[in-house]
Amino acid sequence: MGRTRGVRTEIAGAPLRTVRPVMLQDVYANPRKELVHMRDAGLLVQIAPGTYTAKPDGIPPGHHWRPGLEEAAMAYATAQYADRVPVLYGLGAARFHHAIPRALGVTVIAVPEQHRPVTMTDGGRIVFTTTDVSKLDARYERTDLGGFLVTTPEQTLLDLLDRPGLGGMPQQADAAARAFVARADLNRIQELAADRTRALQLKLRKLIQETEGEQ
Repeated sequence: MGRTRGVRTEIAGAPLRTVRPVMLQDVYANPRKELVHMRDAGLLVQIAPGTYTAKPDGIPPGHHWRPGLEEAAMAYATAQYADRVPVLYGLGAARFHHAIPRALGVTVIAVPEQHRPVTMTDGGRIVFTTTDVSKLDARYERTDLGGFLVTTPEQTLLDLLDRPGLGGMPQQADAAARAFVARADLNRIQELAADRTRALQLKLRKLIQETEGEQ
């Protein structure tokens, strides 16, 4: 078993460099104790209860660092559900695609099974929505921690229109949806909307008309 900057490869090589004690039962006799020790030594960051992330290799152990909310949330969800299962969704995807310019205190992740909301150690909050994630139009995006799935701008627009209150910030959801209309592929949006409810299709048509009228 090797090490990377003082952290075992079982941790640094985990998806999004993030682990829970249960994942290291074959590595340490007391994985919880070892993770806390590495956190206190500045090698790991505790992003949520029982969840630890190894700093990127270029970050010195004593340097203060923690991932942004969207990255941290996806790291947490990936440690819970496995790689390429959770999908950054709704407000979270809108933030990732820069349709919401300022950081939010909440993000949204789609998962295949029900999960209660989680408060991160920095106070940020993850809201989970349960859906068939395999049917989402999503793509694999890379970050400093690693890669994860994010709904495309077109999918995100439809999801924000469909459930603007998911995450508790309907005004931000509306503003992000309008931002997406101006830059997303409208043909692709119409294709994705074909399988959605008539009510959502009408909301989409109205939004497109309003946005075109503002230009």
